[in-house]
Amino acid sequence: MYTKEIEITLAQTAKDLLQRLEQQKLLNNADETMEALRRVIAYNDWRYYVQSDPVLSDYEYDQLFAWLKKLEAENPHLVSADSPTQRVAKGLTKEFPTVQHLVPMLSLENSYNADDLIDWDRKAREAAGLPEIEYCIEPKFDGASISLIYENDMLTRGATRGDGVAGEDITTNIRQIRSIPLSAGFSKYGIHQIEIRGEVLINKNTFKAFNEKRIAENQPPLANPRNAASGSLRMVDPNEVAKRGLEAFLYHMSYHTMERGKEEPDAIKTHSGTLDLLSTLGFRSPAKEKKVVKGVQAVIDYCLWFEQERDNLPYEIDGMVIKVNDYALQDKLGMTTHHPRWAIAYKFKARQATSKLRTVEFQVGRTGSITPVAKIDPVHIGGVTVSSISLFNEEVIREKDLKLGDTVLVERAGDVIPYIVKSVADLRNGAEKDIVFPTHCPVCKDKLFKPEGESVWRCININCEAQVVERMIHFVSKDAMDIKSFGESNVRKFYSLGLMHDIPGIYQLDFDKIGELEGFGKKSLSNLQSAIAQSKTQPLHRLIFGLGIRYVGETTAKTLANAVSNIMDLQHFSEEQILALEDIGPKVAGSIKQFFSNKDNIHMLQQLAALGVNMENTKSSAAASGGLSGQTFLFTGTLAKLKRSDAEEMVEQQGGKILSGVSSKLNYLIVGEDAGSKLEKAKKINTIRILTEDEFLEMVKGDNNG
Repeated sequence: MYTKEIEITLAQTAKDLLQRLEQQKLLNNADETMEALRRVIAYNDWRYYVQSDPVLSDYEYDQLFAWLKKLEAENPHLVSADSPTQRVAKGLTKEFPTVQHLVPMLSLENSYNADDLIDWDRKAREAAGLPEIEYCIEPKFDGASISLIYENDMLTRGATRGDGVAGEDITTNIRQIRSIPLSAGFSKYGIHQIEIRGEVLINKNTFKAFNEKRIAENQPPLANPRNAASGSLRMVDPNEVAKRGLEAFLYHMSYHTMERGKEEPDAIKTHSGTLDLLSTLGFRSPAKEKKVVKGVQAVIDYCLWFEQERDNLPYEIDGMVIKVNDYALQDKLGMTTHHPRWAIAYKFKARQATSKLRTVEFQVGRTGSITPVAKIDPVHIGGVTVSSISLFNEEVIREKDLKLGDTVLVERAGDVIPYIVKSVADLRNGAEKDIVFPTHCPVCKDKLFKPEGESVWRCININCEAQVVERMIHFVSKDAMDIKSFGESNVRKFYSLGLMHDIPGIYQLDFDKIGELEGFGKKSLSNLQSAIAQSKTQPLHRLIFGLGIRYVGETTAKTLANAVSNIMDLQHFSEEQILALEDIGPKVAGSIKQFFSNKDNIHMLQQLAALGVNMENTKSSAAASGGLSGQTFLFTGTLAKLKRSDAEEMVEQQGGKILSGVSSKLNYLIVGEDAGSKLEKAKKINTIRILTEDEFLEMVKGDNNG
């Protein structure tokens, strides 16, 4: 799309425009300035959304965008249809009218093994009368299918697949997807009108962050990126669509007309050539992932190789698509009423399966939340055997209309936990039973409550046995007090035998009685004693995290620890004072205030203090004068030489602070292997320094020597 010379020119133009913006100066006139802004912003959209390699910071981009909006408001007669500002829709989309596709969107024939591909290749060769055929192979994206029409280089329509003959007109929502150009230079190749097909999807990191946010808000997570993408395309508010982080891959030219007197260019005489052309014109296409081969064995080899690599991709795929590369040969092979004869999908091993929902257990968490867990007939999906699946809350059961005895569709995408996608209601025989959500705690029998605005039922009895045990399991865990040799099984065993009843009881264990238990020899007993004693000296933030305060994670625990000299100080903090601490919102502040206002919790802390557990922020004075004082850090990816927790500890020991995410407040991002979205986001903020693990170690070493 852009030659190196053009890219250099546009980068220089952006710099010049930013300087003029600061000086409140235009170019020769408003028209020229607006055209320059449109070209620069379109270029930076391409670098960010298609190439994933931005050249401007978010702030610089926002300045240019704001200036363009201002000029367009002052000169409405100069606004162009392909202006970046015209993506953003005003008002809601009340309906999605049905529109006809220029060419039907047929389904692909599926294959599941090498024999299927060999048989399909044989039929294609016989029909073509050729000893060997050239194929183009590309990923089969697991998203929502779309069809786009461009006329005179302008995007004029976007539609869903629908029934293949007609789909819903979602042009307004399509315009919110920044990897789809509002205009593209098809006319350079003599193309007047073109219909191209593609897939809208959400990448794994965006989907994970989206679900984490839903879970934090007590909403059920979406089952998979495909459903999230498909649902987003039909949202009535285009501004909400823009927030979803949708991406689009365009991979097929279904129809085109040439300008009068123009001959069809060689670039669109093959499928691989079309993919390259789309990439050149600024679309995301599988041009890099595709492979052109001759013969079916090369096809099989590439499909098998790609299946092993699928989890390394930033987006979900469920197979590969094999197409006859030459368009003239495609036309010769033709199609049936259901699928083209010149293409086939090779499906990867299933990550979906059906099973029987046998029963539902209701588990009590450490904060009293009641979680329904489906028990299904064990089924093998994506390399693991699944027999238990969280249903999250009562609303999920109702929304999915689940019943005991149902046949259910289970899905597992990548390394994501399994979900029940739906019940197969057509297979019901009348013997199915409703799932009855309990009104009282299944453990302590106290009445359950659902806080206003939440979807989760809770047991509010803090002495509930299930909660007590779960809190102790959390307290001894690796990220909390890190009491090695303890673990969940020992917590449950000691509790059931009456050897401990609460968190302070961890430090009052009768080791003579434990020594009489099977599996506890002198060495294991000594290791446990030593680990418990050592945990008394853990830094304050580990204790705060170990208390299991609702909504308080490791980062918030460190924020609280750094705000006090002694943990008991927190009982005197008002909710307003807690809110004033960094990255703490009203919901979290309310939970913290509630915890430290509870007399039973304060009594527990007093017991722990009497047993010798550290209550002090012992490193606050030393850290304040450390070499990294006032600097903020974040780690991403897998570190080769350090544990993440050890690296963070090194920062904090020298006065530095660990942030929970990438923002303008971040000074240093330390990058390990397989760094993800945090690295991409940091690249857009030019004030953040990105360091390797070795550079970080040199930095810390230098500060120590200093």
